[in-house]
Parts: sequence; structure tokens; C-alpha cells
Amino acid sequence: MNYPLVLQKQIETHPYPLLFATISGAHLYGFPSPDSDFDLRGTHILPLDEVLGLKTGHETIEKSGIHDGLEIDLVTHDIKKFFGLMLKKNGYVMEQVLSPLVVQTSAEHEELKAIAIRCLTRHHAHHYLGFASTQWRLFHKENPPRVKPLLYVYRVLLTGIHLMRTGQLEANLVYLNESFRLTYLPDLIAQKVEGAEKGTLDQADLLFHEREYERLRTELETAHEQSQLPELPGGAEELNDLLVRIRLQSVEGNF
Repeated sequence: MNYPLVLQKQIETHPYPLLFATISGAHLYGFPSPDSDFDLRGTHILPLDEVLGLKTGHETIEKSGIHDGLEIDLVTHDIKKFFGLMLKKNGYVMEQVLSPLVVQTSAEHEELKAIAIRCLTRHHAHHYLGFASTQWRLFHKENPPRVKPLLYVYRVLLTGIHLMRTGQLEANLVYLNESFRLTYLPDLIAQKVEGAEKGTLDQADLLFHEREYERLRTELETAHEQSQLPELPGGAEELNDLLVRIRLQSVEGNF
């Protein structure tokens, strides 16, 4: 089955034109199970009358379902909301706009990616620390423990450390581990990729993973303190100019 075509069908039924749509979730992170759903993320463009009028359009569109045997979850934000999130320490939106798994793009998406790099700050570390804590609690409370939340723990910690050290956003755990060389990750990834989405660890060494979790958290905190990334995001004026230009183009029928 040609998955991109299946995904494209969902894009075509969106009620608003899209600036871009990319794949996030386990496919972006490098460990999709055979039954993993597809997480489509992107930005839509509200028409001017739904921005300026008393009756405003939906800033966020969410829809999910099974299509041609695939579970697809689509979430998009209007460009104004999305651009605003880019100026906050929100790692989710940065990973979405910079995702290499592109289902739909545009010239303006390319502009947006260039601006996004300037929006990255050392304080994005807080996003990854917070997400790691949430996933660790989820992993730790389950019996038997599942592979998926554990991989999410490692993915976000390594993404955060790599970002703080290099200024580059990498969400794929396989690629990240080419630098970190954590010997236990390939087996965990293989178990997730070759198994079911809700696969469990038969003999989870909880004490080992707890030590690794604490060690990598400390590494991320240290990388945050030493990071050469800026304190504040750049690109606000460029985002504003792009927003105004896209709104005007939508009036002219170019979106």
C-alpha cells in the first residue's frame, strides 16, 4: 500500500488550505510498530472573514479514524496560533515544522523552516525535561511495563541533549544513537518495531533504566546550562511578515 497517498486523501478533505502537513509520532521518532497509527500535523489557513469577523473559524482542527486499514490522527493549527507557538519553548511544533517526513509542503513552508531554526532557544530543554518526566511516570506505573513509553523517555532526553549541544533538532532515535551509542537502545527499538504497538517488556530491568533516566536527565540539565543557544527566540518579525503575506495571498485566492 502506498501510505503517502492514503495520507494525502486525508489532507485533501481538510476544510481549510494547508501550509504544510508532516508526519510526527513514532514514524518520525524511528520506532513505528506494524500497527502504529500515523500522526499527521500541520498548519491551516483560515480565510480572512473567519479571522476578522464576529464568527471566527477553528484555530485547531482535530480528526482521527481508520482509513484504508490505517489509523490516522490529524491535528492542525491556524497559522497565527502555530506561529505563536513557535515563539515559545514548544518542542512539538518545532519538530512538526522541521519534520523530514513531509506529506504536503509549499514555498512558504520552506520559509517557515528557515525561520524555525532561529526560534530555537536553550529553554527548549524544559520541554524535553517535562515530557521525559511524564513518560517516565507512565512507564514506571505500568505492570508489565511497556516498551513504547520507555523509548519515548530516551527519545526526548537524547533530542534535548543533542539540541542543547549542537543547536540542531533531531527527533529520530536511531539517528540520535549514532552519536550517543547507547548499547541497549537497538534491542528496545527492534522490539517496538517488530512487535505490537502496546508491546511489553518481559523482564524489564527497572533499576537499570531508572539509573539511565536520571543520568540522562542530568546530562540534559548540564547541556542546558552550557548551551550556546540564545536565551530568546529570534524570527518574530519574519513570522509576522509571513503571516500577513499569507493572509493577503489567501484573499487573492493563492491558497
